[in-house]
Amino acid sequence: MSRKTFPFRVPHSVPLYLAPMAGVSESPFRRLCHAHGADVVVTEFLSAEGIRRENEATISKLRFSPDEHPIGVQIFGADPAAMADAAAVVTDLFMPDFVDINFGCPVKKVVRRNGGSGCLRDLDLVQEIIRAVSKATPLPVTCKIRSGWSEEMRDPVGIALRCQDAGARVLALHARTRTQMYTGQANWDEIAKVAEALDIPVLGNGDIKTAADAKRMLDHTRADGIMLGRGSYGQPWVFKQARALFEGQPMPETPGVHERFAIALDHARLVQGYEVDAIGAALEFRKHLGWYVKGLPNSADLRKLLHQVRDFSEVEEIFSNYLLHYEEYRAQRLAASDPDISDLTCEAA
Repeated sequence: MSRKTFPFRVPHSVPLYLAPMAGVSESPFRRLCHAHGADVVVTEFLSAEGIRRENEATISKLRFSPDEHPIGVQIFGADPAAMADAAAVVTDLFMPDFVDINFGCPVKKVVRRNGGSGCLRDLDLVQEIIRAVSKATPLPVTCKIRSGWSEEMRDPVGIALRCQDAGARVLALHARTRTQMYTGQANWDEIAKVAEALDIPVLGNGDIKTAADAKRMLDHTRADGIMLGRGSYGQPWVFKQARALFEGQPMPETPGVHERFAIALDHARLVQGYEVDAIGAALEFRKHLGWYVKGLPNSADLRKLLHQVRDFSEVEEIFSNYLLHYEEYRAQRLAASDPDISDLTCEAA
């Protein structure tokens, strides 16, 4: 099967994307995921109105480092003129590798203004937005969609073809409808049908929790790339693991507790170097800490401590104290010749 050509340089023929996720895919996490094997990253979705008005808080989220390329900036909105203005601002001020349009977000506060997946109720509007954005920037314009607004309006191939006809250069499909939100199962058969129907690269997204899931999706759908979202939470190494499986290589082992904590601390340092508000950054980072320790022995108690931190210095102390008890616990299990000792480094979900 011949691979489709991406409109910007990607390091592998089947790239692994970090999905755009509000409050998660910020610059520090994007840099970390790149370092651990993500080929392409996308910013958290940002309001076109906020960008065109150069709202300080919105513009601050557009900052990215040179080591984040290739990177796309994702924008959302329902006004073609505002979306065009936002794309022009993004291009002039930041020059990412592409501009991505969000037609997939299902949350009420976005849909209420007809943004995100709300646009899928009006496919003429979807096309107007893509055309307006494409005219406003020389950068490739890509988009992310869902399979439809509702079961009654479910038509991923039809929606995808209209996006392609309007000028989209890459299309990502989260194979659920908006009304499904994140319930039920993503329909990977729909990704396969869209990948077959389109001439542009198609990315598969939805229900990838592990590297093995990414490989299964690739085999099932023959998509041109795979986009990981929630499956990257607390395990940025999932990209390297998936790449190994894609290339028929042995999958790298999931990091043990010491290495996992070291990666979490690397992430924390990146956040400290990026954010201005140290306390606010520490509070926001609590969710990442919870994800990093998921599945470890006594993780519930560990999470309680980590969800109370107000300063990054506390994190290292909590990790150090945990490791002291962990080594004692591990020694006891080894002394007892416990056959389940390998479970102490189980993969985070």
